[in-house]
Amino acid sequence: MIDTEMKNRLLAAAVKAAENSYSPYSNFRVGAAVLSKSGRVYSGTNIESVSYGGTVCAERVAAWKAVSEGEREIEAIAVVGPGNQEAYPCAICRQVLLEFGLDMLVISGDEKGDYLGERTLRELVPFPFTPSALLGEQ
Repeated sequence: MIDTEMKNRLLAAAVKAAENSYSPYSNFRVGAAVLSKSGRVYSGTNIESVSYGGTVCAERVAAWKAVSEGEREIEAIAVVGPGNQEAYPCAICRQVLLEFGLDMLVISGDEKGDYLGERTLRELVPFPFTPSALLGEQ
């Protein structure tokens, strides 16, 4: 269970990460922060490239930072985007996040870090393609 204090901490880390966004083409600044099962928080921001295929989302940057430090289970991720609308991971980020916890809590906030809602990753991806699919399991 992720308490309100931790949700706010994750949102604040995501806001701080968004300040470092490199988004000269879209001007769509996104920040994310993941909470690993070990209790550590890793943040990331979106980084664009003039070769658009080289662009990477904030959610994947945060997850990859956690994984590169040895984490394999993520309990929660907070995502903030511009304006005051809910921000949730895109489809490719959802797929990547599935590697690290189908029951992960996805917390949405606005650019100021105000809480706007939450869903589990399972809710955002109702029919997931998971590693077990490669083994022919359901």
